[in-house]
Amino acid sequence: MSKAVVTPPAAPDLSVTEPKTPLYARAAVNSRPLALAYRLIALVAIGTGIARNAGIVDGALDPTTFLYYTMVSNLICGGWMLLVVVRTIADLRRDGARGTSTPSARWSGAVMMAITVTMLIYLVVLVPTRFAAGDADIFSLTDNLIHIVTPVLLIVDWLLFVPKGAFRWIDPVLWVLIPYAYLAWAFCYGALGGQFVPGQRYPYPFMDVDALGIPGVAQWIIALSVALVAVGFVFVVLDRALSALARRAAPHLS
Repeated sequence: MSKAVVTPPAAPDLSVTEPKTPLYARAAVNSRPLALAYRLIALVAIGTGIARNAGIVDGALDPTTFLYYTMVSNLICGGWMLLVVVRTIADLRRDGARGTSTPSARWSGAVMMAITVTMLIYLVVLVPTRFAAGDADIFSLTDNLIHIVTPVLLIVDWLLFVPKGAFRWIDPVLWVLIPYAYLAWAFCYGALGGQFVPGQRYPYPFMDVDALGIPGVAQWIIALSVALVAVGFVFVVLDRALSALARRAAPHLS
């Protein structure tokens, strides 16, 4: 008489019965009405800075302001903020008040880094240069709006309303391609005879090949690149840390 073979029960398939929570399932504030209110205020502030810097508020449009990276990065932020406002309104109507709204968490990082470049170069490079030249208009309302307020608004929007965990370690290197694209354009524009102000072929002092020479400009660009990539890695580390906190809190908040 043969012995009966007892087969142990199969282990449950946890991948099916307990699906993983998406890495970036939550933001710090998962309220679309709050996000919409903040983003509308941010959009108005960004638009005001652009209008003031371009001379629109004074009724004397200065097209040359659009040649500078400061204005380019502010326009990028204005366009992005308008896009997330539209997305937030659409998600609010379709999915309700609870949740997050962004076209892309990674692209939000790219835009945030593009304007962070503006703030850091202003504070570290331009303010000391202008102060040494006796410029009394440092930290004017317009300067504060386009160099400090807009970057802070984008950073706070990412901290509060954008889901975390999407950034990759390669992203800081990719993010600097935006200012690099501007550098390439600005050098080409000046080499072809373009002027940012009468008699000036370079938009910023650290790009002035006539004054610093090619080695001097290269040193500036390399130093700034290293610093900006380092700041980008800080954003990635913070993104992953906040994502881990969100995943720990998820079972208690669901």
